Amino acid sequence: MLMKRSMAKMLAVICLVILSAQALIASDEVLTQVSTIDALMTGIYDGTTSLGELRKNGDLGIGTMNTLDGELVLLDGIFYQVTSDGKVIRPDLTAKTPFAVVTFFTADQTITLKQGSNFQEFTGNTEKWFPSRNIFYAVKLKGTFKAVKTRSVPAQKKPYSPLAEIVKTQPVFEIKNVTGTVVGFWSPSYVKGINVPGYHLHFISSDGMAGGHVLDFVTENVTAEFDDTREFSLTLPDDNDFDKANLEKDRAAEVKAVEK
Repeated sequence: MLMKRSMAKMLAVICLVILSAQALIASDEVLTQVSTIDALMTGIYDGTTSLGELRKNGDLGIGTMNTLDGELVLLDGIFYQVTSDGKVIRPDLTAKTPFAVVTFFTADQTITLKQGSNFQEFTGNTEKWFPSRNIFYAVKLKGTFKAVKTRSVPAQKKPYSPLAEIVKTQPVFEIKNVTGTVVGFWSPSYVKGINVPGYHLHFISSDGMAGGHVLDFVTENVTAEFDDTREFSLTLPDDNDFDKANLEKDRAAEVKAVEK
């Protein structure tokens, strides 16, 4: 009887370990998002989730910082904040974000990009061979770029202006002959209002000295990696401004303008 009980306990422990491992594996294939793109468009800029909490859900990602203070890049588990003057700092993990998207990156597809490809050509060439246009793809472009055109935005003060107004005077940076990594996501069209349909990419140079939201690039020697992702987790802000915001308006045209 004692042996049977011991065997039963051992089997229970084994099952628990297997289930825990399965849960860990599953979590690696989830795109985790804080807030929605439409909430950001309306001016919901107060951070609600710390970078420390965010990092539990991914080692690659993009977003912005509290009060819209610059562009956020997460690469290999390290956060970079590109400020509106083009400088890059390493934010404290207690800092908060009002909008971010992260995942644990494992490449499912790898291709070498044609030399001299720009953002538009990259988009057209890569979307052709997607296994499906109905799932998410985490993206990592590594290598040398002839040029990368980026932007960042300055911290805001209340009452906040809509993002579409702020980017009209956004600082733009032209980075030439640089080695670095473009990270971000491709999202399907049906998430309009929640995320950015198509590509949403940020850049960080290898020396950690330059970066920002990607407006365009020209490749030199670049490899593109894609991580197919079929699970999506969304956390909405526990915030009075979010609760009262008008999120019924179709802001697709505004989002498209902001991305350019």
